[in-house]
Amino acid sequence: MDVIVIGATRGSGLAVTRELVAAGHRVTAFGRTASTAFAAPLPGAGAQPGPGRGSVRPVDGDALDAEAVAKAVAGQDAVVVTLGISDNPLAVQWLRRSSTAPDVRSRGTRNVVEAMRETGVRRLVVQSTYGLGDSWAHLDLTWKLVFRFVIGRQFTDSARQEEVVRASGLDWTLVRPVSLTDAPDDAAGGAEAPAHVTTDDTRRGLKVSRTQLARVHAAALADPGTVGATLSVSA
Repeated sequence: MDVIVIGATRGSGLAVTRELVAAGHRVTAFGRTASTAFAAPLPGAGAQPGPGRGSVRPVDGDALDAEAVAKAVAGQDAVVVTLGISDNPLAVQWLRRSSTAPDVRSRGTRNVVEAMRETGVRRLVVQSTYGLGDSWAHLDLTWKLVFRFVIGRQFTDSARQEEVVRASGLDWTLVRPVSLTDAPDDAAGGAEAPAHVTTDDTRRGLKVSRTQLARVHAAALADPGTVGATLSVSA
């Protein structure tokens, strides 16, 4: 499958790109520093994709550049969106300091949706945030305070992003992970254990590794049963 990952250069996007390549997909890694991030070959990547041997093609571009997004999306079979802000959340929340636009999730996703409509690409998987919608009721007071006062601006933009996705008319899936970690072996059972995925807004713990999350993205992409579903991901 030809898949483009929007926001592929770090964090969840990088993990998803690696997982898709390992699964044998032809991945276009789209991000502002993609050519630098993917200067070295990924494990399992090759010039001739096949079972267990995918490929990655880095494309430098900004998700807020509608023309660049449209050009990159054309010819793809599916799109995965993993946009976010890597800056200190307190600086973003209270000082409004960020190297990335604070509304990158909603604006970038809107550009993706418009590009998909123009080019006829249907399949869309978008990473959002656990705590939105009815999943809010499953957070304790401490996490509700964190969401309101530490990542409030980003949380609000994620809500707008979900609205864009739900109104897109595309074959979409929303993926809502709890707090993400890069730890290969955490208290929830480690990166090798499968993540806990539900469609009823419930969860187990409040941490999940990006490796576990990437596998959920890859599985959802290939499963037509997840179209129109919102997946809560924990461990």
